Amino acid sequence: MNATRRALLAALEDGAVGGPTLADRLGVSRAAVWKQVEALRDEGFVIESGDEGYRVVGVPDYGPAALAFGLEAPYNIEYEAQVASTNDRAREHAEEGAADVVVVADEQTGGRGRLDREWTAPSGGVWASLVLRPERPPAAVPMYTLAAAVAVARAARGAGVNASIKWPNDVLVAGPDSEEAKLCGILTEMEGEADRVSWLVIGVGVNANIDRKTLPAGATSLRAEVGDVDRRRFLQRVLGGVHDLTGEGADLRAVLDAWREYASTLGRRVRVETPRRVVEGRAVDVQFPGSLIVETDNGERVVHAGDCEHLRPTR
Repeated sequence: MNATRRALLAALEDGAVGGPTLADRLGVSRAAVWKQVEALRDEGFVIESGDEGYRVVGVPDYGPAALAFGLEAPYNIEYEAQVASTNDRAREHAEEGAADVVVVADEQTGGRGRLDREWTAPSGGVWASLVLRPERPPAAVPMYTLAAAVAVARAARGAGVNASIKWPNDVLVAGPDSEEAKLCGILTEMEGEADRVSWLVIGVGVNANIDRKTLPAGATSLRAEVGDVDRRRFLQRVLGGVHDLTGEGADLRAVLDAWREYASTLGRRVRVETPRRVVEGRAVDVQFPGSLIVETDNGERVVHAGDCEHLRPTR
């Protein structure tokens, strides 16, 4: 989408605007405004023209222009119908110097999760990776992962799904028998030096409008829980949530309070496999930058990273 068309959509986000006013704002002729409006109509936007001017009354289901329209975060959207991995594409952007870019795909053919586990990513899901260049030390990066989990959990609850977070970043849904199914996985990658982050990529994969029977065992989808959702609005809420929690001037420590609000791990018995040991006990809290505090028989242990399993209560 060209810059004029993008600026035109931005001008129409708050309601009707007259042709002469649009021409002045955009620095183009009224004929050029009409031409761009027609181009947007060809892309699927429903734009009415009346006494008050042009008004957007319908937005395409998905795609770059649709996702940008009404997005309350300063990110540029790149949309692909199919890509091997949004994280891989986002990393290419990062290595080229880009920032604040979101790579969105309808389908991934080579998606992956933590520990390089395969992540099914068919058409109908929400597959997106965000490129950031935060002026933060590398030690703070785990907070961005937690923030993304919070943003997804909030968006899911806004859609009517009682989602929660398993440490550090798996978004789950508990069924009627208390069995938990995975709704979303998050994969964060970064490059940096000892005192600063060069770039950060946050990949989010949400099983949205997908049949549960096509998913791996132990997974669920928004469709399975509440029926199909508006993927455009869902992703916009996620991106807006990430920006609210981590954008310029945000206090990253506030992410911990938000994470606690949605956590399903705290207060439960857990088993965490780390590269050097296994820690088992009751999860009691998280601390900056997202480490899990586990109360064991031998005292409290602080776990910085690992694979967490929720254990059934002992009788």
